[in-house]
Amino acid sequence: MRIFLCSAIVLLFTINSCTSVKSARRNTEWIKLFNGKDINDWFVKIKHHEVGENFGNTFRAEDGIIKVRYDQYGDFNNQFGHLYYKVPFSYYHLKLEYRFVGELQKGAPSYTIRNSGVMFHSQDPRTMSKEQDWPTSVECQFLGGLGDGKPRPTGNMCSPGTKIIYNGALDERHCIDSKSKTYYGDQWVKAELIVLGDSLITHIINGDTVLQYSKPQTDAAQMLKNGFIALQSEGQPIDFRNIELKDLSRK
Repeated sequence: MRIFLCSAIVLLFTINSCTSVKSARRNTEWIKLFNGKDINDWFVKIKHHEVGENFGNTFRAEDGIIKVRYDQYGDFNNQFGHLYYKVPFSYYHLKLEYRFVGELQKGAPSYTIRNSGVMFHSQDPRTMSKEQDWPTSVECQFLGGLGDGKPRPTGNMCSPGTKIIYNGALDERHCIDSKSKTYYGDQWVKAELIVLGDSLITHIINGDTVLQYSKPQTDAAQMLKNGFIALQSEGQPIDFRNIELKDLSRK
């Protein structure tokens, strides 16, 4: 009987240990959010249009890249858009690469030249109004140099309908610049986000930590613990690739 109990305890311990190891492995695996072939795992919301209507084929998968294009638009007409991954996340490490290409679409605001980003902790686009510009969210803003000799950092924080704690105090500025260098031309830039729920958020550009802040919240002071991830369309053609996520939540 004693031998049987010891064997049972050892077996139970082994099963629990294996389960813990497998769980830990799951948490350290990178998930490909973009499969390189299509955007079936993503859905679109563009201003003036219903959720799911990819007006003008704005977001398209070609050559292993998600391309944002406006060749079927005519005037931009404030048709700000976002491409959302199908499920929300809370604790995670996101990485992707982007590059600016082409010229600003006719009619797009001048501030959107070589300007895009990835939104996170975003509201569900199915709750957005048809005429809403941007989701309530936090943005890791991507900017490219304009060739005018002025610095233009990338990996900045912008806050449509939100605010954050920065340097220990509530900061309600719409955008806060990172300390990144300026990137010119059509080079690929690697961007990473480490998002820990409603705690610390870290922006990383080409391996360098360029910005940190915490406690993202809505303008109504509701803490943002999770939300959707979305790629932005503001009138500037841009490419995205190698979009992967590591789930850091406990399972």
